[in-house]
Amino acid sequence: MLDENLKTQLKAYLERLTRPVRMVASLDDGDGSREMQALLQDIEALSPLISLEVRRDDAERKPSFALTSPGQDIHLRFAGLPMGHEFTSLVLALLQVGGYPPKVTAEAIEQAKGLQGQFLFETYFSQSCQNCPDVVQALNLLAVLNPNVRHVAIDGALFQEEVEAREVMSVPTVFLNGQPFAAGRMGLEEILARLDTGAEKREAEKIAAKAPFDVLVVGGGPAGAAAAIYAARKGIRTGVAAERFGGQVLDTMAIENFISVPHTEGPKLAAALEQHVRDYDVDVMNLQRAETLVPAGADGLVEVKLANGASLKSRAVILATGARWRQMGVPGEEEYRNRGVAYCPHCDGPLFKGKRVAVIGGGNSGVEAAIDLAGIVAHVTLIEFDARLRADEVLQRKLRSLGNVTIITSAQTTEVLGDGRKVTGLVYKDRVGGDSHRLELEGVFVQIGLLPNTEWLKGTVELSPRGEIVVDERGQTSLPGVFAAGDCTTVPYKQIVIAMGEGAKASLAAFDHLIRTSAPASASAVAEAV
Repeated sequence: MLDENLKTQLKAYLERLTRPVRMVASLDDGDGSREMQALLQDIEALSPLISLEVRRDDAERKPSFALTSPGQDIHLRFAGLPMGHEFTSLVLALLQVGGYPPKVTAEAIEQAKGLQGQFLFETYFSQSCQNCPDVVQALNLLAVLNPNVRHVAIDGALFQEEVEAREVMSVPTVFLNGQPFAAGRMGLEEILARLDTGAEKREAEKIAAKAPFDVLVVGGGPAGAAAAIYAARKGIRTGVAAERFGGQVLDTMAIENFISVPHTEGPKLAAALEQHVRDYDVDVMNLQRAETLVPAGADGLVEVKLANGASLKSRAVILATGARWRQMGVPGEEEYRNRGVAYCPHCDGPLFKGKRVAVIGGGNSGVEAAIDLAGIVAHVTLIEFDARLRADEVLQRKLRSLGNVTIITSAQTTEVLGDGRKVTGLVYKDRVGGDSHRLELEGVFVQIGLLPNTEWLKGTVELSPRGEIVVDERGQTSLPGVFAAGDCTTVPYKQIVIAMGEGAKASLAAFDHLIRTSAPASASAVAEAV
């Protein structure tokens, strides 16, 4: 099942086990069970601390396997093969069940151990989903740390009947005690915040007590990470408030234009960004959404008010809030989000195997999505507003060579249709003739670009007609002491390398601003104290 190179790598990791790991497989006579048994046998052979037991007469999902350790009350199970993006989840689960300490904060570990109640989590994933491992790994860790937590990670492509019955139309989708809990990427901190009802209040109190920063970065994407590193290297008090560290990079499948790195994946790059920031003396505040920006007053401090009620102050602020997927804004889109309306073909595509889908958007993202989906679904209809596709010619040629793709140009989607539970079709208008047409389908993938996360700044800093923060060549906004960088600004060409460069530039400009302006007395006193 595993090639020799992978076996060698895995064996090196398994040398870190400090206690026995028991794999209990629930199998039948299907092909999936045979593949799972071969995988588990390969793993068993790599460490004397790992044992395998096969059961065929139990009531568990088949194929599936549990990981536990003698003397430990651990309830962790994979239903389906954890390969593709989930292979890392399997490796981490083996290590953590085997006693290897997790790389999370002591505070998070204590919070996880302190959860009261009974929690049965079921997570539906796909092997091609780059967002799923974060959720699977976080819930696996909870199951290792707390005997009250049970977790089953389920390959939606293998358990299609179950997916249909529970109307799972996007991954990752999580059920808690049989009821929908969450959909989309979530990390350990976010899950704990939802389970621990007092966590938000405690975090707000902690943030409110923080002293003013010299530089506060709002946003944790490539621009924000670069800005934080460049500020911290100057030896000044630096903070980062981010709703999710990594930003849009987390939703990127393959990255092949990051100079010096021929190929990587979004989540890997995001993890590297966060680790690099944490290597410096930077106060990282995750899961924090900024709601209001207050210009500096007599004290010379800019204030950022957060959604949890707390606020942060800083002598200089760098806005790096990035962008999000642009929505069509038509009836039915929001109603059927994650119920047939999707934004990530890599994650959710396998759930539409054998079905009919539409892709909205004829740029590179839309055409790439249509090409990928054509290999999974029964039929793809690509709908483009313009009279022609805007994707690179090489992509267009590939798309037109596929036999199960229909291309419709000069078309405006006007409505997403559904039966109250899931998508059943869409309506589009012919922009030439004016006629409306209805398409019968089961999924709609929206790929029409990005929208800057700047709504909270309206009336405070100057924004372009597209909602982007207007900046000069130094990243300065219309407010003194407030800078901006990345996809949320008017800088053209939204690329990772450009965002990083702009983040570094904005940080250097902010430092220049600080040394050219006198620090307020309160801030000076704080600086001396630290």
